[in-house]
Amino acid sequence: MGVYPTDLTLQLLAVRRKSRLRDPGLQQTLRGQLRLLENDSREMARVLGELSARLLSIHSDQDRIVVTFKTFEEIWKFSTYHALGFTHHCLANLLMDQAFWLLLPSEEEETAIQVHVDENALRLTHESLLIQEGPFFVLCPDHHVRVMTGPRDAGNGPQALRQASGAPQGEAAPETDSSPPSPSVSSEEVAVAAAPEPLIPFHQWALRIPQDPIDDAMGGPVMPGNPLMAVGLASALADFQGSGPEEMTFRGGDLIEILGAQVPSLPWCVGRHAASGRVGFVRSSLISMQGPVSELESAIFLNEEEKSFFSEGCFSEEDARQLLRRMSGTDVCSVYSLDSVEEAETEQPQEKEIPPPCLSPEPQETLQKVKNVLEQCKTCPGCPQEPASWGLCAASSDVSLQDPEEPSFCLEAEDDWEDPEALSSLLLFLNAPGYKASFRGLYDVALPWLSSVFRSFSDEEELTGRLAQARGAAKKAGLLMALARLCFLLGRLCSRRLKLSQARVYFEEALGALEGSFGDLFLVVAVYANLASIYRKQKNREKCAQVVPKAMALLLGTPDHICSTEAEGELLQLALRRAVGGQSLQAEARACFLLARHHVHLKQPEEALPFLERLLLLHRDSGAPEAAWLSDCYLLLADIYSRKCLPHLVLSCVKVASLRTRGSLAGSLRSVNLVLQNAPQPHSLPAQTSHYLRQALASLTPGTGQALRGPLYTSLAQLYSHHGCHGPAITFMTQAVEASAIAGVRAIVDHLVALAWLHVLHGQSPVALDILQSVRDAVVASEDQEGVIANMVAVALKRTGRTRQAAESYYRALRVARDLGQQRNQAVGLANFGALCLHAGASRLAQHYLLEAVRLFSRLPLGECGRDFTHVLLQLGHLCTRQGPAQQGKGYYEWALLVAVEMGHVESQLRAVQRLCHFYSAVMPSEAQCVIYHELQLSLACKVADKVLEGQLLETISQLYLSLGTERAYKSALDYTKRSLGIFIDLQKKEKEAHAWLQAGKIYYILRQSELVDLYIQVAQNVALYTGDPNLGLELFEAAGDIFFDGAWEREKAVSFYRDRALPLAVTTGNRKAELRLCNKLVALLATLEEPQEGLEFAHMALALSITLGDRLNERVAYHRLAALQHRLGHGELAEHFYLKALSLCNSPLEFDEETLYYVKVYLVLGDIIFYDLKDPFDAAGYYQLALAAAVDLGNKKAQLKIYTRLATIYHNFLLDREKSLFFYQKARTFATELNVRRVNLPPLPLCGWAPWLAPSHPR
Repeated sequence: MGVYPTDLTLQLLAVRRKSRLRDPGLQQTLRGQLRLLENDSREMARVLGELSARLLSIHSDQDRIVVTFKTFEEIWKFSTYHALGFTHHCLANLLMDQAFWLLLPSEEEETAIQVHVDENALRLTHESLLIQEGPFFVLCPDHHVRVMTGPRDAGNGPQALRQASGAPQGEAAPETDSSPPSPSVSSEEVAVAAAPEPLIPFHQWALRIPQDPIDDAMGGPVMPGNPLMAVGLASALADFQGSGPEEMTFRGGDLIEILGAQVPSLPWCVGRHAASGRVGFVRSSLISMQGPVSELESAIFLNEEEKSFFSEGCFSEEDARQLLRRMSGTDVCSVYSLDSVEEAETEQPQEKEIPPPCLSPEPQETLQKVKNVLEQCKTCPGCPQEPASWGLCAASSDVSLQDPEEPSFCLEAEDDWEDPEALSSLLLFLNAPGYKASFRGLYDVALPWLSSVFRSFSDEEELTGRLAQARGAAKKAGLLMALARLCFLLGRLCSRRLKLSQARVYFEEALGALEGSFGDLFLVVAVYANLASIYRKQKNREKCAQVVPKAMALLLGTPDHICSTEAEGELLQLALRRAVGGQSLQAEARACFLLARHHVHLKQPEEALPFLERLLLLHRDSGAPEAAWLSDCYLLLADIYSRKCLPHLVLSCVKVASLRTRGSLAGSLRSVNLVLQNAPQPHSLPAQTSHYLRQALASLTPGTGQALRGPLYTSLAQLYSHHGCHGPAITFMTQAVEASAIAGVRAIVDHLVALAWLHVLHGQSPVALDILQSVRDAVVASEDQEGVIANMVAVALKRTGRTRQAAESYYRALRVARDLGQQRNQAVGLANFGALCLHAGASRLAQHYLLEAVRLFSRLPLGECGRDFTHVLLQLGHLCTRQGPAQQGKGYYEWALLVAVEMGHVESQLRAVQRLCHFYSAVMPSEAQCVIYHELQLSLACKVADKVLEGQLLETISQLYLSLGTERAYKSALDYTKRSLGIFIDLQKKEKEAHAWLQAGKIYYILRQSELVDLYIQVAQNVALYTGDPNLGLELFEAAGDIFFDGAWEREKAVSFYRDRALPLAVTTGNRKAELRLCNKLVALLATLEEPQEGLEFAHMALALSITLGDRLNERVAYHRLAALQHRLGHGELAEHFYLKALSLCNSPLEFDEETLYYVKVYLVLGDIIFYDLKDPFDAAGYYQLALAAAVDLGNKKAQLKIYTRLATIYHNFLLDREKSLFFYQKARTFATELNVRRVNLPPLPLCGWAPWLAPSHPR
C-alpha cells in the first residue's frame, strides 16, 4: 500500500452561494482573519477539535489549514461532518465577524465560505488509520464483505468474516460468506479479488461494535441480493409448512399481503394470507415481492406517525412565546434611557447622519404611519387577549413520549386477587384481542409503569405474587390474551431483578398463550424482543437462531412499534450489521432511524448521534427530494450537539437545516433558540439569529400569524440595534408598529417609543421628537409611559441644542419617577440632568446631580442598572479630574471598575480601565500604576478580540517599559514590541509594522546586540519600501539614524541613514522641514565625528533652507554652526562673521536669561578667536567687555570671574595698562573670594563653548 498520510489540507474559498463564483472582497477578508488566527491559533484549534480534527498549521497566504488525525474515529467523524456540510459553516462562524451575518444581500449575491477537501487525500488518510489500528473490513469485487489484517502490498488478502479469522479482539462481525475460498478459483478471479475496497467509516464502525459470538451465524449468511425493501402483495414461490403456530403455511402461487415491510437481509417478514386471512411469519426467500420501495423515505418511515419522532416534545408553543419575549423585549419602553453621549455636540440639520432610503423609510412617511397607527389604537382594547394558539403545529401538535395517555385501569393491593369474579373486569380488560392505547404503559420500557399502574404496591415481591395469582385466574378462565399480557408483565419484573431463567419461562408462556395470534402486534413485538434478549444473555444458541431473526423482522418491519426493552438496541445493531453485509441502503436507513429513536426514547441522545448523522447522509446521497422531516432531524441533531457542548457544530447544523429545506415557523424559532444557547458569550444577541428570524417571517402566510409579526419584527429591530445597525433597525421597528396596530394601546405606545429611541441613536433627533409629540397629542400613554417619553424628549432636545426645553422635560420625567417611586428612573433622570448641566457649562451643578444619581444607583441591584451606574461613575470621575480634586476622580474610576467587574461586563471594564490609564499617564503620572492598568486593559482587549486595540496597547506598554531604563525593563519592552509586531503583520498595518521592527532594533541597540540591530532595521526599511510611500520611507530612515545619533556608540552609522537615504527622499518629496532637520543633524553629527569640512556643505544647506522657510531660530542656529565649523577649520575671520550674524538674529530686547547667557558665551568665543587666532588683543578686549556686560546683566558670578581674569591678563601683558589691569584683577579676586576660589590665574585660559562639538581648539 505504500506510505499513507495522516495530514489533510483544507482549502478555504469565499464564493457566491448561487453561482459558486469566487468573491474577491470576501476572500481578502477571509485571508485577513486567517492571518490573525495564524498568530494565535487557539480558537481555530478549538473549532477544529469539535470537528474531530487536530490543527497542524495555518497558511494564510494560501488560504489553507492543515489538520491531522490520530484515530480512525476522528477521521470518521470529520468525514461525516464534512459530508453534511458542517465544516463550511463552522469555519464561517469563526472567521466572519458579527456584521457579516447582518448583511441583507439578494439571494443571487449571498456569499458563503466553502471548505474544499481533496477526496482522494481523505480516502488515503482513512485507509492509513485503518491499517494502523489493525484488521478492517473491505468490499471485495464479488460484493462480499471480508476482513483484511494489513496492507494489500504486504501479501495479506481478505478473509471471511469470522470471529477466529480477523475481527478485532472482543469484536465480531456478521458472517457474509461462511464458505471457504474454493481451491479451483481461476487466475482472473484471483486478480480481481486482489483489489478490495475498504468500507466507508460508518460501516467499519458498525461492524466493529462489540458483539456476542452467538450472533455470527444467526439467521444464516447474508448474501448480497435485492437491496430494496418491499411492501404490499407478494406471491409465494414454493410450498411451505410452518413449524409453529406463528409461522404461516402456504402453497406456491398464493398471494400474501406484507404487514409493514419486508426488509432485505432478514430471513423473515410478517404477512397475511390473502385467501385465509391468517397472519404469521413468512420466509423472505420463498416469496416474490410485487411492490418494492423505490423511495428512501418510504423505506425509512412505514407510516406518517413515525416522521413526527423528530419534533416530539422538543419545542413547545410556550417555549416559542418565551423566546420571542426575550428577543423582542426591551427596557427602553419602561426604563429611562441614559444619555450616554458625553459632551454631545449640538446637532445641526446638515450634519445629521441620514441613512439611505433603502435602509429606513423617509421621515414624513414614518410620521404618517405613526399617526395612522395611533388613530387605529384609539379603537383597540387596552389589554387585548393573546391568541390561544400561534399555530406551531410542528412544535406542539404531537403528544410527547414523556406524557403518554395514562392507563385506564389500576391494580390495588387491597383487591381480593384470589377470587376470579373479583378480577373478572381486569382480566376481561387485559383479554382484549387487539391493541389499546392504554396498553402503552405496560409495553413501553421508558414509562414509569410500576408507579402508574401498580402505584399501591411498595414491594415488587408482593406485586409479583399478586400478578402470579392473576395469571392463574386467567389460565383457569382460558383468557389467553390476558394470560399473555400478565406473563409479559411478570417476565419484565423478573428481568428487572435479573432473574433471567424465570423471566424466560414467563416470556415463553406468553408466546405460547398467543398461539400465533398477531392481533396485538405491539405485544407480539414486545414479547419477541424481550425473549430474544433473554436468550442472548443466556448464550442459548439454538433458541437465538429461532427467535432473534423473527424479533429483528418484527422490529424493523412493524410501523411505529413500542420499545419494550433496553436490549432492543442490540437487536437493531445486529440488524444494521446484516444490512451493511447485504449492502441494502434502505434497510440500513431503516435500522439507523430505529436505533436513533430507540436511544432518544431511552434518554440516551448521545448514543443516537451516529445513526442520525448516517440517516441524513443516506438521504442526501440517495438524491431524494427534500422533505419537511429533514429540517426537524437536523434540529434534533443540533439539540444533541448542544447537550454535548459543541456550540460550533450546533450553529452549523442549524444553518444547514435552513438551507436544505424551507423551514416551518416552529423550526425557525427552534433554530433561533439553539443559536441563542450556543452563540459566543461576548454577544448576548448573536447576529446569526437574523437569518432565522427572517425565515420565520417568510413562513407566515398572508392573513395568518398576525400576532407573531409584531414580535418577530421587534426582535429583528432589537438585534440590529444591539449591533449598531440603527438604519435597518428603524425599518424593522416601523414594520413592527404597523403589525401591532391591533395589539393594544400600551403595546403600540411601547413600539413607538422604541422607534423614537432608534431615531435618536441614528442621529435623527427631530424625527424622534415628532414621533413622541404625536404620541403625546393622541393622549394614549399611561403615566409611567409619559415619564419615559418626557425623558426621551429631553435627550432629543439636548442633542438638537435646545437646552432650556430639555431641562424642563427632564424635570417632568423626574417628577413622574418620584410620584411612582421608581428609584432607577430617578437615578437615570438625575444623571441625565447632570450631563445636561455639564453640557451647558454648569460644572458645580452637574457634579451635584451626578452625586445624587450615584447615591441612588448604589442602593439598586447591579444586575438591573450596572451599566448605567458604571457610566455615571466614569462621568463623575472625569468631571473631578478636570476640576479637582483629582484623587476623588481616581476613586470614582476605581469604583466604576469594581462595579463592571462584579457584573461581568467586559466593555464597561474596558472603559473604566482606559480612564485609569489616562489618569496615571496624564493627570497624576505614575509609571508603575500606568503599566499595571495598561496590562489590565490589554487582557480585556484580548477578551473582546479587538486586535487593533491590542496592538496599540502592546506598543504603548513597550514604550512605558522602555522609559524605566533598566535592563529587565528593556527586555520586557522588547517582548511587548515583538507581540505588537505580530499583530501588525496579521492586520497588514504596514506603517505600524515598520515602526515595530524599528522599535525592536532600537531596543537591541540599547542592549548592545549589534548584529540584531542591523537585521531589524533592514527589515523595517524593506517594509517601508514595500508600501511605496516615500514619506514613510523618509520617516523610517530618519528614525533609524536617530537610533545611532542619540546613542553612545557606532554613531557614524547615522550619517549613512541621514545623508544617503533620508535626505534624498526629503528632496524628492519636497519636504523642506524634514530636509532642514536632517541637515542640522548631519552638521552636529559630523562635527562630533571630527569632519568639519564635510559638515560645511550641510551647514550652508541648512542656512539656505532656514532663510527660505523664514525660520529665524533655525537661521540663527545655522549661522552659529557655520561659525563653529569655520573656527574649527582655522578660518577666524569667517567664524567672527557668522557669529556676529547669529547674534544679529537674537531678539531685542532680551526676554529670557538663556538668551543673555548665549550672549555671554558667544562674546567669550569671539574674544578667544580675536585674541588667539587673529592676534588682536585690543579687539579681543572689546568682545570680552561685551561678554562682561551680558554676564553682569545675568548676574553670573562664575562667568564674571573668568572674564575679569582674561581682561586683567590682556591689559597687564599686551595693552600695558596697569591701572585697568589692577582694576580687573581686584574684581576677579573679589569674585574668587565669594566663590571660594583660592587662586586666580592671570595667564588666560581658553573658554569652551556650551556644545562640545563647537568648542574651539587653541594652542597652549
